[in-house]
Amino acid sequence: RENIGLASLSKLSRAGLLDPASERTAVTELIDRLGIRAASPEVAAGSLSGGNQQKVVLAKWLLRDCRVLLLDEPTRGIDVAARYEIYRLMNELVDRGMAIVMVSSDLPELLGMADRILVMHAGRIVAERPNTPELSQQQLLQDAFGSR
Repeated sequence: RENIGLASLSKLSRAGLLDPASERTAVTELIDRLGIRAASPEVAAGSLSGGNQQKVVLAKWLLRDCRVLLLDEPTRGIDVAARYEIYRLMNELVDRGMAIVMVSSDLPELLGMADRILVMHAGRIVAERPNTPELSQQQLLQDAFGSR
């Protein structure tokens, strides 16, 4: 609960004091909406599975009503089922008008999720590609590591 609500204290406070009922309601709604599996809202995020930890991070920023999310390797180290759940959530957020900037070294993930792909090498953008059905992993690797 605290992990999710911490970034939104101003939204969950009245007269400078945290409103526990508002926090509990908002956090419980997000836990249900995102399908976070925990014994209770009070469970420490660090004790959750990797996929549920990622959902907690998403919930924290969703509570802030962000319009842009920056996600760095959002599915690294989580199981396949959790990975697809994160993808589903990301697609739902995009459908609601949120912009997502995702950093990923997983080429199939990029090809499956991105509308546009910026390729970087040595800290610089070396290519920008719209994600079309013709775009391949080989092309992205060539962009990143091709002859310079």
